[in-house]
Amino acid sequence: MLITLEGIDGSGKTTACEALRDALPEETVFTREPTESWYGEAVNRSIADDDADPMAELFLYTADHADHLSRVIRPSLDNGRVVISDRYSDSRYAYQGATLADRLERPMAYVKGVHEPFTRKPDATLYFDVPPEVGAERAGATNKFETADYLERVAENYERLIDADPTRFVRIDATQSPEAVVEATERVVAGLLDDE
Repeated sequence: MLITLEGIDGSGKTTACEALRDALPEETVFTREPTESWYGEAVNRSIADDDADPMAELFLYTADHADHLSRVIRPSLDNGRVVISDRYSDSRYAYQGATLADRLERPMAYVKGVHEPFTRKPDATLYFDVPPEVGAERAGATNKFETADYLERVAENYERLIDADPTRFVRIDATQSPEAVVEATERVVAGLLDDE
């Protein structure tokens, strides 16, 4: 089973993911995007570069995702492991869909179209829901993707993704205390694994 954690910057999903490490069996595979591969390093370099071309950035993220699938996700799932990923393809759809809005007529559809021939859809996605201004404040606006205006467009894209696939997404109220968010996350994941 592939479970992904999604949300805008500052939503608390990474904190919740770390807490899951202590709550789930040792054989659970925890991973993230961007990855720690050289593809992921290239992505992180582009994030830090305010002048990086948005279209080139999309394909850096896509290369990292393709490598992640072949090196971590598919082998782990083939071996019967549960995989938890902090960010996955929905981040691409929401974030790069917002970044490319001034370049393409239907940016999110374009980004999805690039991924669909090779990606593996998550079995379930936890969406950590927080207002964009709260996310930006928590994240500290340390890079171009963490401003409230930009995160508002990203959040709108996430809502489109949820509307299009409501049975896959589980909304977590990320405005709660960190402890309450972690508790809700653990409860939802335990339910998903019990159903499996």
